[in-house]
Amino acid sequence: MPWWRTASGLVLIGFLAVGGFFLITEHRAHVFGVLPYLLILACPLMHLFHRHGGHGGHGQAKHQGHDDASGKAGS
Repeated sequence: MPWWRTASGLVLIGFLAVGGFFLITEHRAHVFGVLPYLLILACPLMHLFHRHGGHGGHGQAKHQGHDDASGKAGS
């Protein structure tokens, strides 16, 4: 049984949800003030962790599986 389905897990999730709600409502100006910087920081962080999609593979998939002029598969 996963931990979030136990009684203590449900209580923890409830406390985190209530705490997150009050944290956001009481500090809305701070949270929304940081959002533009998080969007700017998102692209370099995705590149750092290699989760950006690769921008088309950076040319790695150009020659994979393509036939040459003689009709033979690439050697």
